Amino acid sequence: MNNAQLLDLFTHFASLSLLAVGGALSVVPDMHRYLVDETRWLSGTQFNAAIGLAQAAPGPNMLFVALMGCYSALALHSPAGILSSASVAAGVAGALVAMAGFLLPSSLLTLTTTGWLHRHRQHAGVRAFKAGLAPVAIALTLSTAWLLLAQELKRWQDWPLGAVALAALLLMLYTRTHLLLIIGLGALAGGLLGF
Repeated sequence: MNNAQLLDLFTHFASLSLLAVGGALSVVPDMHRYLVDETRWLSGTQFNAAIGLAQAAPGPNMLFVALMGCYSALALHSPAGILSSASVAAGVAGALVAMAGFLLPSSLLTLTTTGWLHRHRQHAGVRAFKAGLAPVAIALTLSTAWLLLAQELKRWQDWPLGAVALAALLLMLYTRTHLLLIIGLGALAGGLLGF
């Protein structure tokens, strides 16, 4: 990854940082558009794998941002997939640039506005602003779910995956089954069904 590409990655993730009202997952559709459709640094499968890996790992759910930067840099530096010390360094640089781009703008905005918002929390405009963010966050998160499911359905184009996704949704909505158990059952079903 050259310096221009690193700067492009930084500025794109910095702009997404200010849009991530519902958290990092809420801007996944635009990350997909940028990394998979526009720049073609990642394939759809690599993109979904980065999100899945980061969500399965302990820690904050935004770890996938670092993986996106790392995978992008690795794909550009060693397209054949052969790792060297230089490609590992490029991957680390990509991860750091993506995380810095995603964390800096929203962190600076939060630091500069928190005191003012707290002092004026009773004003009608501040309350309306906070109330208006909830539907935006929900819509952005639903668009992420739609994008990830649509990407996977395109890959397999058959009914077993849809059945597993529907079963997981129904288990989540209508039972008190722990989410980790649902994820584990989905992984088991995927392994048994071969996807």
